[in-house]
Amino acid sequence: MQSDRPDFPMGSGEFVALIAMLFATIAFSTDAMLPALPQIAADLAPLMPERVPLILTAFVFGLGLGTFFTGPLSDAYGRKNIVYAGSALYIVATVVAWASQSLEVMLAARVVQGLGAAGPRVVSLAIIRDLFSGRQMARIMSFAMMIFVLIPAFAPAMGAVIVSFSNWRGIFVSFVVFSIISMIWMAIRLPETLPVANRRPLRIGLLWKAVKEIFSNPMVRLSITVQTLAMAILFATLMLVQPIFDQVYDRAGSFPLWFGVIALISGASSLMNALLVVRLGMQRIVTLTLGAQIVLSGTMLVFGLGDLPEPFGFGFFMIWEISLFFQAGLVLGNLNALAMEPMGHIAGMAASVIGAVSTVLAAVIASPIGLSFEGQLDLLITSVLVLAALGYLLMLRLGRVVKKQDIPRNITG
Repeated sequence: MQSDRPDFPMGSGEFVALIAMLFATIAFSTDAMLPALPQIAADLAPLMPERVPLILTAFVFGLGLGTFFTGPLSDAYGRKNIVYAGSALYIVATVVAWASQSLEVMLAARVVQGLGAAGPRVVSLAIIRDLFSGRQMARIMSFAMMIFVLIPAFAPAMGAVIVSFSNWRGIFVSFVVFSIISMIWMAIRLPETLPVANRRPLRIGLLWKAVKEIFSNPMVRLSITVQTLAMAILFATLMLVQPIFDQVYDRAGSFPLWFGVIALISGASSLMNALLVVRLGMQRIVTLTLGAQIVLSGTMLVFGLGDLPEPFGFGFFMIWEISLFFQAGLVLGNLNALAMEPMGHIAGMAASVIGAVSTVLAAVIASPIGLSFEGQLDLLITSVLVLAALGYLLMLRLGRVVKKQDIPRNITG
């Protein structure tokens, strides 16, 4: 994999690993919390434990809000400076969450923590776009996502170990350590990818012009919408996966192990995407994946496979759950690449708007799904089926747009 900047001194392997670690700030900040939710409920919300999963969507909501600002700021002041500022805010909010004595303070701190985490998340996408384009960009994203998936595989187990040796507050200490390590690595090894001559002044007029350009492009607009639906599936699944293991299948104690298995197997999806995207193209892979999810979720719902007697019901649920995370690896990176491809000249702003809109709206869609859970699997399956079907129809529409605009096949497929 060759960068569009031949003078870039960092090896591709190290670059992918660093980008994956910046991405992983998000996954680690959510997945490591899953085993701690019952203990947090007992300490901070004993009378309303059903509200505790909002700890996950509060972070995601803050993340979405933060992405509105981090991209334009990185276009104006450089990529690395904004990553450093976001990480500092993330660390401060993490300390507040560590010290919180009520669920309300915890939720507020998690929103601010998400605001800070938007720095590494959004700017890392802009850094990739600074250095790569087209299918090579999608391939880099796929390799980064493959490593990124390893964090969810081990994060719940790490969270469970931390809780067993200390308590849920120890998890927030690990967040601080993780962020400090990634920032030191970036400071030492990654040069600034946006030269001063290429920076865009932070002016409202320019920002509004960029936003209009983004949403006037039908390819970008449709990609953002489908990404919103795909992320809503992922967020709803993350909100409900631990309660389902606990209330539906009575496997709360072994949840970190099973979740690790799910994440490790689904991690192969990013490798598969990296191998297939150059041959098939991003649009085709996303469309086929959503179509397959419609079939899988429809089969689960119609035949009630998750409700079969043990161990069959749990086995079918595991297969379906793996398919959801497998889907994320095949869909999200490609949709990001599709949306970013026409926006290389305003990569930071584009990364912000794309990330902000899709993340905030996905959290809004997923939150009522999570709060409506009453111990039945059908709610999540039906939600996934509806969201996947909508995404599939929009991808068919995107295919017609691509054909009409005569966009090269080496970009979309």
